[in-house]
Amino acid sequence: MTTTTTALAQPRSYIAGEWVDCDALDAWNIDPNTGEPVHRMVTTTTTDLERALQHAQRAYDAADFTSEEFRLERADALERAATKVEDRLEEIARTDAITSGTAITSTRKLAAFLPPRIRAAAAEARRIPRVTALAAGGRDVRLHRVPWGPAAILTPWNGPSFIPAAKIASAIAAGCPVLLKPSEHAPASAQVIAECFVDAGLPDGALQLVHGTGGIGAALTADRRVQVVSFTGGPGAGRAIARAAAEDFKVLQLELGGNNPVLVLDDADLDVTADGILAGMTTLNGQWCEGPGKVLAPHRLVQPLRQALIERITRLRIGHSLDEGTDIGPISNEPHYRTLLQRIDDLRGLGAEIDQPGELPGLAGYFLSPTIATGSDPDRTTAELFGPVISLHGVGSDEEALHAANAHPSGLDAYVFGTDTDRAIAIGARIKSGEVRVNGAKLADLGDGSAQSFWGRSGIGGHGPAESVRVFCGERVVGVDSPDLPM
Repeated sequence: MTTTTTALAQPRSYIAGEWVDCDALDAWNIDPNTGEPVHRMVTTTTTDLERALQHAQRAYDAADFTSEEFRLERADALERAATKVEDRLEEIARTDAITSGTAITSTRKLAAFLPPRIRAAAAEARRIPRVTALAAGGRDVRLHRVPWGPAAILTPWNGPSFIPAAKIASAIAAGCPVLLKPSEHAPASAQVIAECFVDAGLPDGALQLVHGTGGIGAALTADRRVQVVSFTGGPGAGRAIARAAAEDFKVLQLELGGNNPVLVLDDADLDVTADGILAGMTTLNGQWCEGPGKVLAPHRLVQPLRQALIERITRLRIGHSLDEGTDIGPISNEPHYRTLLQRIDDLRGLGAEIDQPGELPGLAGYFLSPTIATGSDPDRTTAELFGPVISLHGVGSDEEALHAANAHPSGLDAYVFGTDTDRAIAIGARIKSGEVRVNGAKLADLGDGSAQSFWGRSGIGGHGPAESVRVFCGERVVGVDSPDLPM
């Protein structure tokens, strides 16, 4: 029997090795299915935030980064954390479903990725040597890999458990003391993840959890003790973080997203294309920064593709995110729901015809039919949609499609659909994007060793198996000089 209730605990901070209460704000975290409050929004006090920063700095200053014990201690702790997460997978999935509005059947799949991701970071900690001897004609010259220092990890509401878990694991593997600040719209999932890491017996100061709105994130970013900031979220907040971090030239990893282009070639299989676009529109309710946005198709395929998408959307079950039969749940929170409604109105104002064929449930939550906006000017259709919404545009050639895709590039992800895969890959390689998927729109990495840079306005840095740990480390060469060197 489906149970559509899950109790979410009031969020608490984890500061200097102890769980402490936060200050309650005059606002509530809301169940997006019902519009009912689930717990008060909270913020870490200024005093506790300062304690967290001091503790992170002390932990960093006391560490011996060159020792094997340092590296293996963290790897072992991450293995234990992965086991703790495994023990709470259903709780994590249910909490994510309430926090993000994503259907429980999907959040279970995402939760299942967490233990392997944490164990991969543990393997990186064991594999990457802290000190490597360099060839130097018999002289003692060593390359040290050193964690930058305290790391502020600021995570969004759309990947409420996976993104914190992955970033925490990478930073701990590198040796950075972590200060985690989840979105104020998604504190409960990050709370469960933090509990798993804490219960695994992390080294002192390896992880602290703080809560609050953008002011807490801004305070972390501006603090000189923080040496690296890893943020996933919107471009506006990303720019503010970059400006604040520039004062001290902090290391940045910013994944900001954009309006990801989809190029439908003239030989595309209509069913494969419609299935792929629909999957991308509905994964995480379309609330993922790599999801499809601006679809560019040959003029003759626009209406057939539109009809194929409409038919598929009418078959979807839109409902409560904890209902086992739900295909797509509600939008995560009211502010973003209102933003999406406004963006759809903006597309209508640009001349788009709007199709919303999905049947909404009789619930008072933030439900939205997957939406197709057809016919607006692609050069003016540039806003990131970040929901179950795509815009559909006709083009006259591959070159016209490439121009439209690259004139306002997302820089993060892109898609190409075509039966001639050599041609599709060749066209995909010309799109200004860190990742281009051909004939699909899945979430998981395309292959082992995938690495993706954030191009242009999509951010700074990138992600991939090695990059995730490397962003938290710097290199330092220490060795004996020689009069025999040429200069």
